[in-house]
Amino acid sequence: MNSHENVCLCLIVPVYNEQAVLPLFLQRTDTVLQKMGIRYEYLFIDDGSTDRSADWLKQQAANRPEIKVVTLSRNFGKEAALTAGLSLATASAVVCIDADLQDPPELIEDLYQKYVEGYDQVYAQRDNRDSDSWLKRTTAHMFYKIYNLFAAYPMPYNAGDFRLLSRRTVQALLQLPERERFMKGLFAWVGFKTAAVPYRREARPAGTTKWNYWKLWNFALNGLTASTTLPLKLCTYFGGVVSLISFLFAAWTAFKKLYWGNPVSGYTSLMVAILFFSGVQLITLGVIGEYLSRIFTEVKCRPSYLIDEKINF
Repeated sequence: MNSHENVCLCLIVPVYNEQAVLPLFLQRTDTVLQKMGIRYEYLFIDDGSTDRSADWLKQQAANRPEIKVVTLSRNFGKEAALTAGLSLATASAVVCIDADLQDPPELIEDLYQKYVEGYDQVYAQRDNRDSDSWLKRTTAHMFYKIYNLFAAYPMPYNAGDFRLLSRRTVQALLQLPERERFMKGLFAWVGFKTAAVPYRREARPAGTTKWNYWKLWNFALNGLTASTTLPLKLCTYFGGVVSLISFLFAAWTAFKKLYWGNPVSGYTSLMVAILFFSGVQLITLGVIGEYLSRIFTEVKCRPSYLIDEKINF
């Protein structure tokens, strides 16, 4: 069991153009952490914001040593910002939380209580998605279904990055060197003793979401290809089945021609076959291309992020 008195909790907060909501976020989170009565610190990762988010955070850090601020050299994406936070955090436990207040800071106390009970990972799990549009609910459900069907290590439904991680879980995550990072998949991969805390996701009190459907599609695609090679194997199996059926059909057509003199099927059936197999080939090449692009990124060995400035370290 972890000692309540000796724990220092670090909140890792990726920030990208959240100037409108940051004051309220800090106010609500301060209330929760002060009530818990433990030593804590903030680690804000400004991911290349173009508004005044970084300036506001620096002003707060100037008066409060428990607020650490890291600014990245440009926008590298949330996964890179989380990785930067995990690599710089030194506390016994960390909580990854967004600044938009859709993940309620009041839940941190429940996450921490599970940690005190001995859990290494405690993730917040949405009990419903009623606040989302029908399209987003449907696509999210499909993604979890497909991901957990393909991936060797399934991830829990409706669980995002809002979670508490023990020190040894953080150290395990930092041993994973890949550049194309899908954090929810990595959380599932490292394992350890895990618990869930249900919650209701809130609406944004200010600001706008930075995720559109195109970004979400690419995020889901990256998550799937980063976690499993099964799509490549399916292409191989599907290609083998189609080739076998094609061979049998060709043999049957030749047999009919030789023994009964039946004419070979005409233009329409020929075009359908050509277009179908061309589509199959293009889809297969596309799947291969997705994996090749990720290999290309990995072999260059570029860092996932670059730090511009660190404050209060």
